[in-house]
Amino acid sequence: MRILTFLHSFEPGGVERVALRLVRRWREQGVDAPLFLGRIDGAMRAELGDGLDHHVPRQPSFSVAGLETLWMIATLPAFIRRTRPDALFCAGNSYAVVAVAMKLLLGRACPPVLAKISNDLERRDMIWPARMAYRLWLRIQGRFIDHFVAMAPGLECEIAELVRPVKQAISIVPDPALSRAQIDRLRAARQPDEGRKGRLFVAIGRLARQKNFPLMLEAFAQAARPDDRLLIFGDGPERKALQSRAQRLGIADRVGFMGHVPDPALQIGQADAFLLSSDYEGVPAALLEALAVGLPVIATQCSAAMRSLLGDGALGRLLPVGDAHVFAAALADAPLPQDSAASLAQARRFTLEAASAAYLDSFAAMTSAKSASCPTEALGQPRRDPIPPMMTSLS
Repeated sequence: MRILTFLHSFEPGGVERVALRLVRRWREQGVDAPLFLGRIDGAMRAELGDGLDHHVPRQPSFSVAGLETLWMIATLPAFIRRTRPDALFCAGNSYAVVAVAMKLLLGRACPPVLAKISNDLERRDMIWPARMAYRLWLRIQGRFIDHFVAMAPGLECEIAELVRPVKQAISIVPDPALSRAQIDRLRAARQPDEGRKGRLFVAIGRLARQKNFPLMLEAFAQAARPDDRLLIFGDGPERKALQSRAQRLGIADRVGFMGHVPDPALQIGQADAFLLSSDYEGVPAALLEALAVGLPVIATQCSAAMRSLLGDGALGRLLPVGDAHVFAAALADAPLPQDSAASLAQARRFTLEAASAAYLDSFAAMTSAKSASCPTEALGQPRRDPIPPMMTSLS
């Protein structure tokens, strides 16, 4: 089976990180898994792209970073026609527009698409007109995309209600945010600093509006003691604005913006608590990493999966989205104890090793169903040549 994954770049992001790990794992298992990138820049190129063969279109004289979705829609069809994959992997919500565009542009020549739902679908952060338009867009996805993957129990109900896939084609595959070896390394990194005066809070995530770091800074300013510190690992378009906000709140000397760090969870073993303030999420990989380390968690209820992920509150404090005062009250009570065995068991449910096989089963079922419904197309497929294992420029 040939499974084509398409990504914009190596820019840091949870969706892209998981997709790159899956592609590498599938190849290790002998699967023909080409990777198409709109461009090759990004901080994860050295971290996760090393030795991972990929294919890029010929680049124009100008940067396509601000037009990455349109660029992907314009260049991906030629690669699909050339390589004739059996299936397309849509790695997250932000790539759904590309998947639907392929269905429209290629028609019956488009392979079946399996899409992972990577973010909350309710989107209560949106104003009413935008939310209604987004729900219409979800229904369109349900008409065109062949199969959907929910990343944790509870999310499949949201997909069934809001996307309404044809024939209810939904699988539950725990998000492969971790590997077994990574979990062992993260648990070994847990080394509480008993001699530290203040408390150390940590957060990991792209500095973007979705993560609502302003709420976290506001809560920290309200509840932090003089010796407390907050370290935020990640980079993104909101960095300057967040640094300015920390300055205005008078906490700039106690908040560290650490930037993009490979495997940041290895740096948080001495922390007293992990913080998550997002407005919406799917299954936050950083939260799973924090559980693997064994940290207490304070998080907003930013996804239908959050209650399940935190064991109905047994593994962390769940707070309303967008309420800085409630978040500050939770910080004032920290640190809370963490169940070491239960947090480790929860992290072990979300491994690359288990998810890889489950994804391949879903791809096989999807392509079999497609072949059964279109037997003449399956018989008429010409022989495919192997894709050269090198970066390719396409005109």
